[in-house]
Amino acid sequence: MDPVIIVGAGPVGLALSLALAAQGVPSIVLDEGPGKDEPRPARSVLLRADMAAMVERLGCTTLRDEGVRWVGWRSMRRGRLLRHLPLDLGLSGTEEWAEDPAAPAAPAAPLHIPQHALARGLRDAIGREKLIRLVTEARLDTVEQDQDGVTAHTRGPDGTWWRGSHLVGCDGARSTVRKLLGIRFPGRTAVERHAVAALRTDLPWPGEALMHRQPPWRGAPDEITARPLPDGVWRIDWLLPPRGDLVTPDALVSRIRETLAGWCDGVTPPYELIDTGVHTLHHRLARRWRVDRVLLAGDAAHLLGAVGTQGLDEGFRDVDNLAWKLALTWHHGASDRLLDSYQSERRTAVASRLRAADQSLPALRGGGGLRTYLPGSSRGHDALLTEGHVGRGPLGAPPAYPHSPLAPPHSDGLTPVGTPPGAPVEDVRVTAPDGTTVRLRDRLGQGRFLVVLVAPGTGVWDRRHWRSAGVMPRLEEAVAALPTKAEVLVTEAYPGAPAHAVLLVRPDGHLVASFSGVLPEELYAAADAARGGSPTAQVPTEVPADVSAAGDRTADMH
Repeated sequence: MDPVIIVGAGPVGLALSLALAAQGVPSIVLDEGPGKDEPRPARSVLLRADMAAMVERLGCTTLRDEGVRWVGWRSMRRGRLLRHLPLDLGLSGTEEWAEDPAAPAAPAAPLHIPQHALARGLRDAIGREKLIRLVTEARLDTVEQDQDGVTAHTRGPDGTWWRGSHLVGCDGARSTVRKLLGIRFPGRTAVERHAVAALRTDLPWPGEALMHRQPPWRGAPDEITARPLPDGVWRIDWLLPPRGDLVTPDALVSRIRETLAGWCDGVTPPYELIDTGVHTLHHRLARRWRVDRVLLAGDAAHLLGAVGTQGLDEGFRDVDNLAWKLALTWHHGASDRLLDSYQSERRTAVASRLRAADQSLPALRGGGGLRTYLPGSSRGHDALLTEGHVGRGPLGAPPAYPHSPLAPPHSDGLTPVGTPPGAPVEDVRVTAPDGTTVRLRDRLGQGRFLVVLVAPGTGVWDRRHWRSAGVMPRLEEAVAALPTKAEVLVTEAYPGAPAHAVLLVRPDGHLVASFSGVLPEELYAAADAARGGSPTAQVPTEVPADVSAAGDRTADMH
């Protein structure tokens, strides 16, 4: 079986290759550049807690070494503090719901890291992986498909033809793959512009991010955000007028000094300016994300980023959704419904995010729009923006896929739990078959479904007793008979779940269904639906030890 061809060696393309390798699928990554990323501290990315955990599972160590999680969020308007929100430094896997169900849990802290550090960590992980071949100075110019695979041609020192089972375009906003397929990319240009600076200084709220709207000093923009990075570095963004003049170096230095003085009692503290730029945000959505064996992901499929939405975070969600579906197709064949569900689920989720941002912009940036729903309230506007930045609400919450084509048929054995079908499951503690206790999230991304039994009291039992007691033997027998590979896990409790409930979870952590007990026929039907039904493709040959030659970048910052 030929490897998967991935066009583009930005973070999304690199992460996809690692996610496929974790599931035994080889890939070729075609990088049109030299294989290095220029250090740009002002070009940083924000990852929600679940996507940061996914990237760490892929072996990227720079998240831990060169990223930072905020300890809190502050929002101000003029000279007044509107909100101070503590953030959970865990990976959103706390069990406050069990101790005090009425207490609202703090949002999980996002992870903030320079994009070049993230890309370097992913490249280092690829260097340790035998199933990935990274080819530099390889610019795509031709893509051809047939019923058995994809052929691609690249220009470079030596023009080369590549053969793959599938091809994924992760080649950014100006995607060559998308253009070769003739896919339209409609949307809005220059939705927002920000002047950006990375500088080292001391601010009055160490470790916390700040959004300051309508600062009180003369000449201030409508909005400024300050977000911490490691080693005392801050990324500061100033919202620019839609059609403003070019930002000169002198003008940017003036902005820096005025802003720091405004935040530090009128005195500009010492600072070291490290990097600057202008960040222009566009909103676009590709009409199609799949054409037979060729798919799009990341900025090649969508552009967003205004009012707290996060483009690269959405690109990694593409990876999380697509990798297990490609792996299942590669290893065992699959119905068209499985790969079609990638476009159905992800394009719908991103379209919803874009729609929420576009509807919010008129109210948040002045004039019309949602004023009937947000009647000039500074607190209402602040709440909407805060949700986007900290990963909640329509602008920031992890997506759910309630209307997925992979949804299971109705069953009388279904029982509701705290997670709706199609939504990401809670990161509870679970016990694996070997007796180890881990987070549920740690078992994701390995190409297998998870079957979670809610069994209060198992934490105090010896494993040799509960493995052979109660419903466990029957559950393990039912899981062994499923039409796709699955792993049995046990948890003491799950939000809203009764004792002995059984949860079926997809490899990307989204809930398929929850049952009132061990119901083998219903569990089988749900698993069969979630894998897209009976496969039609041929089973591939054994995974090769290496990849033969035959066989994303976020919006530009200028």
